[in-house]
Amino acid sequence: MNVFVANSIRFILFVLFQVLVLNNLEIGGGMYPMLYPLFILLLPFEMGTIPLMLIAFFFGLTIDAFSNTFGLHASSALVFAFFRPIIFKLFSPRDGYENIEVSSVYTMGFRWFLLTFGLLLSIHHIWFFIVEVFKINEIVLILRKLVLSLPVSFLLALLTQFIFFQKKKAER
Repeated sequence: MNVFVANSIRFILFVLFQVLVLNNLEIGGGMYPMLYPLFILLLPFEMGTIPLMLIAFFFGLTIDAFSNTFGLHASSALVFAFFRPIIFKLFSPRDGYENIEVSSVYTMGFRWFLLTFGLLLSIHHIWFFIVEVFKINEIVLILRKLVLSLPVSFLLALLTQFIFFQKKKAER
């Protein structure tokens, strides 16, 4: 399947799941599960920073349009996309990212996924909740939301990959 078509389908599915399912969950305590940053992580490695940031901005804006969050998701997606090349370079394999189509847990390994996506998701969530609350004296609220949402979002992204991505068979 064409990379453009695959990413377009993925775009629609991630938006629909975030908007129709995750945004409507009433978990309480400030927990807000977010799966959509995984879409930005799964974009091709060789994508340049500017196209990556444009796609992330449009993606976040689409979620904002359905969530009435007025640019909160767009700015958070932009921050995620801005730091993605930096974090990828920091944790790049010795041979680089050549011949790798998707940065999933299967293609890159759990340790790489834990470090890169965990760090990027942390940056995303910190930005999201700071901008959402927008009061430094509410640091306890920000930390509570961060501590409750970050592990759930990470596990949701991991579970999504285990369900929808196939492990590559070893070539004989």
